[in-house]
Amino acid sequence: MDHDAVTDRMRTLAPQVLGVLVRRGADFATAEDAVQEALIEAVRHWPEDPPDDPKAWLLRVAGRKLIDAQRSEAARRRREERVHDEPPPGPTEQADDTLLLLSRCCHPALSPASAIALTLRAVGGLTTAQIARAFLVPEATMAQRISRAKRTITGERFDRPGEVRAVLHVLYLMFNEGFTGEISLADEAIRLTRQLTVASTTRPEGADPEIAGLLALMLLHHARRAARYTASGELVPLDEQDRSLWDTAMIAEGVDVLQTALSRDRLGEYQVQAAIAALHDDAPTADETDWPQILEWYDELTKLTDSPVVALNRAVAVGQVDGPRAGLAALADVDPGLSRWDAVAAHLHERADDVDRAVEHYTAAADRATSSAERTHLIKQVARLRAGR
Repeated sequence: MDHDAVTDRMRTLAPQVLGVLVRRGADFATAEDAVQEALIEAVRHWPEDPPDDPKAWLLRVAGRKLIDAQRSEAARRRREERVHDEPPPGPTEQADDTLLLLSRCCHPALSPASAIALTLRAVGGLTTAQIARAFLVPEATMAQRISRAKRTITGERFDRPGEVRAVLHVLYLMFNEGFTGEISLADEAIRLTRQLTVASTTRPEGADPEIAGLLALMLLHHARRAARYTASGELVPLDEQDRSLWDTAMIAEGVDVLQTALSRDRLGEYQVQAAIAALHDDAPTADETDWPQILEWYDELTKLTDSPVVALNRAVAVGQVDGPRAGLAALADVDPGLSRWDAVAAHLHERADDVDRAVEHYTAAADRATSSAERTHLIKQVARLRAGR
C-alpha cells in the first residue's frame, strides 16, 4: 500500500473509529488522542504490512492506546466514576458513525469557529498545523482553540445523533470560509458532506434530502471557482465570469444530486439555494439567465427562512425581473446594516441611471468590504462611474 493510499484510507476510517470509541462511552478528548496515536502506528506499519481489515486494525490499536491512557491516575478516577455506564467491548461495528461524530463536533455549545476546527481535526483527519494554516492563524492558537472545544464537550453523552441542521450549518460555514492553499476548506466541506450523505442513508428514517441539497449547493457554487478571480487575484462578478472556465462535470453532478433531493418532496432552504445556483450555472451567458424562475425560487425561500441575506439577494432578483426601481423598493425593506447592502444599492442605482447615488453607495460598500479583493473591485466601480461622467 503506497503512502497516498494509506493517507486516504486513514482519513476515511479515523472518524469512524473515533465514533465507535466515543459511542462505547469513552471520553471524547481521550479517544481522539488514542485514534491519533493509532494513526501514527498505521503510518509505520501499513505500507509494508497492510491489514486485511484496516478499520478493525485501527479500532484494536486505538482501543489499546485508550486503555493505556485510562491507566493513568486521572483517567482511572474518571473511569471509576462512570465504569458502570460503559458498555463492554464488542466486535467491530460496521455502521458508519460519521453522522454521530459530526453531531458531536458541531455541538451547539461550541462557537462556529471552534466547531469547524474540531470537525476538521476529528472528522476531516487534518493536523492542527494544517488547520491553523487554513485559518491563517498560528498553530499554538489553533491548538488552544481545539483544546477548549474538546473541554467544552467533555462529559457530554454520545448516544444519539444531534441536530442535523446544526451539522449542516457548520459545514456550510466551513464551505464559505473557502480559503485556498495547502488545505481548501471548501474542498474539505464538500468531502465531509459527501461522507455525511453516505452515512445518512443508513438512518432508519431515511436520508434527509437537505443533506443532499447542501452537497448540491456546494458543488454548483464550487464549479465556478476557476472563474471567480483573475490571475492577479482580482474579483470577477458572476455576470462577467468566463463561463468556459466553469467545471461542467461538477455542475452536472450538482444538478443530479439536486434533482434526487427534490424528488423526495421535502423542500428545504439548501435545496432551494441549490436550485437558484443551478439556474445561474445553466445560463450560457449572463443575459440568458432565467431571472423570473430565480425570483420564484427566492419567493419560495422566503417562506422557509427569514434570513435578511435572502431578502437582500431577492431584491437583486426583483431588480432583474421588474426593473431597478422595483429592486430598490424591495431593498428598502432589508436591514441596511448588512455588509453587502450598499453594494446591492449601488448596482440598482447604477442600472436606474442614478450615477451620483451609485457612486455614494459603491464608496460606502468599499469601506465595509470584508476582503481586499472585494474592496478593490468596488473602488474600481467608483472610478469607472466617475470617469464616465
